[in-house]
Amino acid sequence: MSTAAASSPQTEVLAAPRTRLAPLWNVVLLDDDDHTYQYVIEMLHRLFGYDPQRAYRLACEVDEQGRVVLATLLFEQAEFKQQQIHSYGRDWRLAHSKGSMTAVLEPVPRA
Repeated sequence: MSTAAASSPQTEVLAAPRTRLAPLWNVVLLDDDDHTYQYVIEMLHRLFGYDPQRAYRLACEVDEQGRVVLATLLFEQAEFKQQQIHSYGRDWRLAHSKGSMTAVLEPVPRA
């Protein structure tokens, strides 16, 4: 006759699934000499909804630094904003302005 060793039920601990956040992207406006402050302020108000004071500060930064981060978004949203900037059109205030400003997308480093 065999005796089975009594065993206690084992509780299996499962690790909680790790939630991965979608990577974020910066929409970066690049400086040029083909657009006025008024153009930049108007564009930032229309495309991003920025008030005139914030838009002016961003226009100053792009002029002084050569670039400015306009927004940090999910890729699809950032790409849409970039396309809006690229299709905004020339600055009618300057005869030599031939087209829109340039914006690039840069991934935000993960912490």
